[in-house]
Amino acid sequence: MKIAVIGSGGVGGYFGARLAAAGNEVTFVARGAHLEAMQLNGLKVHSALGDLHLKKVNCTNDTSTIGPVDIVMIAVKLWSTDEAVEAARPLIGPGTAVISFQNGIIAADAVLRVHGKEHTMGGVANIAALIEEPGVIRHNGTMAALFFSELDGTRSKRAEAFYDACAAAGINTVLVDDIHTAIWAKFIRLVTMSSMTALCRMPVGPIREDPDTRALLQQVMSEVVTVAIAKGAKLESDTIEKQMAVVDGYPPTMVASMCGDLRRGNRLELPWLAGTVVELGKELGIPTPANQFVYAALKLYANGRPEQAQI
Repeated sequence: MKIAVIGSGGVGGYFGARLAAAGNEVTFVARGAHLEAMQLNGLKVHSALGDLHLKKVNCTNDTSTIGPVDIVMIAVKLWSTDEAVEAARPLIGPGTAVISFQNGIIAADAVLRVHGKEHTMGGVANIAALIEEPGVIRHNGTMAALFFSELDGTRSKRAEAFYDACAAAGINTVLVDDIHTAIWAKFIRLVTMSSMTALCRMPVGPIREDPDTRALLQQVMSEVVTVAIAKGAKLESDTIEKQMAVVDGYPPTMVASMCGDLRRGNRLELPWLAGTVVELGKELGIPTPANQFVYAALKLYANGRPEQAQI
């Protein structure tokens, strides 16, 4: 398949590299030092699932040089969503599907507004990965899976073709029936893990072991579940128990990417995570005090470490 990856960091870099190694025609859209490193030395992936070194990769910062593709994978940070969706315009052909594998619950709507239902699919990426240094992706742990489908759940030829390409690349892939609920299910874990590891500046192990931080973690999660159900997510009655079991199964050293962004002084996806929960809670008349606390506690760092910061 011909695939363009807009946002070649941890998520896009990892899955794009796997697809390229399997023989697909993948073009990575990147910028800055990461792009320069890929142009000079290719792309490396360090992973417990197998290391990769693509010595030569197609990469650019200009999507107009690529031409129409079969699949556009969007994997940028949430504040770059509108820019990425616009950048996909030159990549659209008659059967092209644009799939956001970003965090949050709003990205697919942004794709839909610009490219229409005929070019929009929904997606979820479950992975902990980051740019270790320019041109190098570090995959932490062994979780690496893609979930996607047409927005209405139909089994289209393009969805099945992309599924086959991912499976042939050794990617754990699920073609789901209800992508909306799948997106919400990830959002529940994402908000919980991002909020708690960033708030505590700690990996999940100590957080889930301490009774007080565990209680806060579960309250954050419970509020997201309540909002999700109110927004139409078809969640099971034991969702919180199952999601807590997933959290308890994470490696104790796991941290969410937002914690890493906080540590490095980078911008945070906070407004699109806990901030979205708070906003939706107000809209729906649902109290979200734990998420409000997280949002307020981290808000001053949302645009990067402020000069007055004491850490």
